[in-house]
Amino acid sequence: MNDSAGLTLTTTAMILGTIAMLAAGQVLFKYAATTLDFGNLRSFFSVSLIAALAIYAFATLAWLAVLARVPLSTAFPFYGLGFILVPLLSVLILGEKFRYSTMVGGIIIMIGVIVSTREW
Repeated sequence: MNDSAGLTLTTTAMILGTIAMLAAGQVLFKYAATTLDFGNLRSFFSVSLIAALAIYAFATLAWLAVLARVPLSTAFPFYGLGFILVPLLSVLILGEKFRYSTMVGGIIIMIGVIVSTREW
């Protein structure tokens, strides 16, 4: 394992792609949840739920590829971007209500990601 490697354009793109897949999976999970009937097992075979699970499986493999190249302590702070991307997608795709507090929190998270991934 190459734990001494820093962030490159390729590894940064891999991390951001993984976070984007996880955010897309969350939107699909929410969409699938609106049609789930826990008394009817057939409802668990919806296209949206299967797609969300497949995206999460692929994102897990992508994350393993990232961790083979970058220290966990460098890569993991990027997960915070999901706290920005998921609410943004929920507003744009699911029509959920926009909240200014989420935007302020997102800005704070962005600052944290930048600070924690810098090499001082």
